[in-house]
Amino acid sequence: TCYAQSAQSRAIRAKMVQHMSELGTKGDLKALVKELISAPIGDTIAQSASTVFPIKDCFIRKVKVLKKPKFDVTALMEWHNADEAKDVGQGVAPAVEEQTLVAGSGGRL
Repeated sequence: TCYAQSAQSRAIRAKMVQHMSELGTKGDLKALVKELISAPIGDTIAQSASTVFPIKDCFIRKVKVLKKPKFDVTALMEWHNADEAKDVGQGVAPAVEEQTLVAGSGGRL
């Protein structure tokens, strides 16, 4: 088992903070959330930090917003209207069972 020294840990942490801040300043909050969910950011961080110390499993488990974004009511309404515009299909009526009594089926005839 091999452990990183404290200077190496600080250097790795600095590279992670640099990469995440670049990612956060690229676009708006909606694009950032999509990027965090879909993109393999842990792999790119592991590649950039591998010059300092070899990293095997790098995952993002928590993201902290340091600066509150400007509140825009129109953007908020756009997010909610985008959810309502989806085609959800038509409702299906439940199937009605027809009971037919046959001699010997357990019902009284």
